[in-house]
Amino acid sequence: MIRVCLIEDEPEIRKLLRKIIERQDGFEVVAESGDFATTISNFAQYRPDVAFVDIDLNGESGMECARIMTSLNPELKIIFATAHSEYMANAFEIYAFDYLVKPFDVARVQRTLSRLKRESEKRKTIVEEAREGRNQPEPHSDKLMIKGREQVTFVNKDEIILLERSDHVTRIITTADEHKTSASLGSLEEKLKGGGFIRCHKSYLINLEYIAKIEPYGRWTYVVKFKSTDSWALMTAKVYEEVKKRFG
Repeated sequence: MIRVCLIEDEPEIRKLLRKIIERQDGFEVVAESGDFATTISNFAQYRPDVAFVDIDLNGESGMECARIMTSLNPELKIIFATAHSEYMANAFEIYAFDYLVKPFDVARVQRTLSRLKRESEKRKTIVEEAREGRNQPEPHSDKLMIKGREQVTFVNKDEIILLERSDHVTRIITTADEHKTSASLGSLEEKLKGGGFIRCHKSYLINLEYIAKIEPYGRWTYVVKFKSTDSWALMTAKVYEEVKKRFG
């Protein structure tokens, strides 16, 4: 809904504008005023998106009123609605959206409202596209970047056998090496999503491709042993059942 305030010292003109505006879908008149002080108070309270402003507010300057409002909210759309056509150049100095001259032509006001609606929809689309763009996953990479104390190492994801978190350090075991990083297991799990890895225990993340066997270790826990390394991992009974279903 596009929120509109009317700043006009003639009640009949305000009534006419309200009727025209509220007949258009997507618009709501949230405040009316006919003097400088009430206008600024209404603006602070209702935070409109659009302001219809008369140049002469019973001797006070509607132009100055518009300057103050746009300084507080640069996104505010100002539409001057006045009998004084000679101020048009001054109006556009403060980036007025439109300038309507009294007596109003209803069709002309409706065209202005249609333009406002198109602008609003366009802006909403841009914001949504930007938000979706920010939420897109990072481009797929076959490598994982591991940040160590003194260097950054890149390893092939398909060569990672398991990751173990202990004493605030994550060990990454590959087919050729072992690496250590302060990065959390959760953050590394995000980067390895979709690559055949599974969180088998709060302290372990493993590559299913390298499992050699799974053996009982107590009542609710199992030990996972791997190809290509003597390292092992713990697996909960719940994950063990999931793995059995996956390979069964």
